[in-house]
Amino acid sequence: MGLIKEFRDFAMKGNVVDMAVGVIIGGAFGKIVSTLVDKVMMPPIGYLTGGVDFKDKTFKLLEKGTAGAVNDVVIGYGEFINTIIQFIIVAFCLFMVIKAMNTAKTRFEKQKETAPAAPPAPAPSEVYLKEIRDLLAKR
Repeated sequence: MGLIKEFRDFAMKGNVVDMAVGVIIGGAFGKIVSTLVDKVMMPPIGYLTGGVDFKDKTFKLLEKGTAGAVNDVVIGYGEFINTIIQFIIVAFCLFMVIKAMNTAKTRFEKQKETAPAAPPAPAPSEVYLKEIRDLLAKR
């Protein structure tokens, strides 16, 4: 039972839950980036390069029927180019998010430093002396 309890304690830590949420959001963000690259960015790039669609770019090593091959043996370097572009977009977005978080953290720390500290509470003897003074002033 000790191993199960230890695993449960580990799995319920805040960092693990935060990481799980990050992985799920990252997966959804990956789909958004894939669509952005495949459907928005690559068509204009293909247009500028004379109608080239990188997704379909391959290098044939062996054609169907040659040397008993059932299917063409190809290297799909176009998909690799798309994946590199997707990686660059994700890396740039993460860089911008981390940069914004660091800027916000720096501003927060500066505000914390410049905020005036609350005056210290008076010593108990001062409180008693003020009470005595107030009582004497009432007489």
